[in-house]
Amino acid sequence: MTVPGTASIPLEHGQRWRAFWVCVSVAALTILDLSKVNVALPSIEQALGAASTELQIVVSGYVLLFGLALVPFGRLGDQRSRTQLFIIGLSLFTVTSIVCALAPTTEVLIAGRLVQGLAAGIQMPQVIGTIQQLFTGKERGRAFGLFGATIGIATAFGPTLGGLMIALGGAQDGWRFIFWINVPLCLAVLAGVIWLLPKTRMPSASRLELDPVGLILFAVVIVTLMWPFLFTTGSPDDDPRRWWTLVLFAVFAVLFFWWEHRYGASGRAPLIPLGLFSVASFRNGTLIAATYFTAIPAMFLLTTLFLQLGVGLEPVYAGMVSIGFALASAVSAWYGGNLVGRFGRPLVVWGLGVVLVAVVALTIVAFTVPVGVVAYVMAAVMLVAGAGAGLVVAPNQTLTLAEIPTRSGGLAGSVGQLGQRIGTAIGTAVALSLFYSAIYRDEGSGRHGIDVFHDAYAFGMISVAAFLVVAFGLGLFDLVARRRARG
Repeated sequence: MTVPGTASIPLEHGQRWRAFWVCVSVAALTILDLSKVNVALPSIEQALGAASTELQIVVSGYVLLFGLALVPFGRLGDQRSRTQLFIIGLSLFTVTSIVCALAPTTEVLIAGRLVQGLAAGIQMPQVIGTIQQLFTGKERGRAFGLFGATIGIATAFGPTLGGLMIALGGAQDGWRFIFWINVPLCLAVLAGVIWLLPKTRMPSASRLELDPVGLILFAVVIVTLMWPFLFTTGSPDDDPRRWWTLVLFAVFAVLFFWWEHRYGASGRAPLIPLGLFSVASFRNGTLIAATYFTAIPAMFLLTTLFLQLGVGLEPVYAGMVSIGFALASAVSAWYGGNLVGRFGRPLVVWGLGVVLVAVVALTIVAFTVPVGVVAYVMAAVMLVAGAGAGLVVAPNQTLTLAEIPTRSGGLAGSVGQLGQRIGTAIGTAVALSLFYSAIYRDEGSGRHGIDVFHDAYAFGMISVAAFLVVAFGLGLFDLVARRRARG
């Protein structure tokens, strides 16, 4: 097989799959840190005396810098060496994990998390771009199936791993273990990048062009969009003035698209080629992924909060409820990746339907099942949800990039990842706001006990279901459009 790019180098079957597993390991490390730190926030608050806003930044700062770095480094990876960017990103991720693990104050921890998010944003685009280059046809579907399975496992196992580290290290130092475990994992993956990742392309001899004005405008657009959602907790203390940044977002979004169109029309390479969105499969697939990831992380977070605060489970046990989701999504993602070439978009639509039904079932279970067994029943429902989820992520990724040239794989994958990160920030903020506002309202009216958390969970899950309905509708729209296009 010959890998397209600026220069092509033939790779054997074994080389391709070794490179694939190295890339998947990088993605798993990156995604784990999106979910496993959430369960450590009470421990960090106790150990460092962190305020609620500081705790929010520990999580949201990682997401924000992650999102900011995706597109420019995806573009850079398409133009230059992805292997070098892997090494830079992993090395920086290792160092910042040590900084976070040793942090004596909240300020040092926040600084470490911000740079760690940047490191994640450097390496994640190279994963998608490399897979896009290495594989074609049915083999690409199989690769994205395995990639989707790994992402599902990392997302669902994150809270469990975080809870286990806290259980091992105790309330005072357990959160440090969450960062320490990154170090040997990063070093092992870094060795794989250096020794097992083959050279899939030669760096371009053309002049490096990164559209600096577009880069600045893009950064302002992302910050102003994500800022109010990243600092929404549902507390009465949330500053309502944060929503004014959405006005700035609208203004700078218009400026960004005007500049990118003008820059591209002049014959230069814009930061985001707007022509990508003229490809229906890419545009619709990106929107489906963004709305899907607006729902799923919020579902995990709400379920964990309900089980910890309402039912009284320890973090490690609350996190274990999602293990079935991880295992089922891994299996169905593998099958979905192999079947997407045969069934196409209907596979994604069916998967979204199964997840939507499972979300409704989780809400009903929370209200109707006794406290002593509710976690077990939720785990069973999560198993069904995982089976549907595996049919969404991997097949949708394959369909989204199917018509994108391999030379633009890193940038196109970055845009998709950016949509997912923005979706995660917005969905989590909306769900948490509904969850905690219901608690404040019920406790203010004199209600107490599990009934308060029943209401809070139900209100939060309404937003999860609503986003899934949007994703389902987008899937149906794309399916109908494809059938009409075929005649």
